[in-house]
Amino acid sequence: MIIPVRCFTCGKVIGSKYVEFKERVEKGEDPKEVLDSLGIKRYCCRRMLFSHVDLLKSAIHYG
Repeated sequence: MIIPVRCFTCGKVIGSKYVEFKERVEKGEDPKEVLDSLGIKRYCCRRMLFSHVDLLKSAIHYG
């Protein structure tokens, strides 16, 4: 639900890059190219951003 601040596997800070990643992918850029340009090289960090599903807007109705 909340964007992970750090990678669960290696501990690298990735939370600050999520907004830019999301915006650029929604504009139509290739996710691989975006992750490369943001400097996210490790596959564990890439999966953290690529597989995150933002459910906050759905869950806020129940709170």
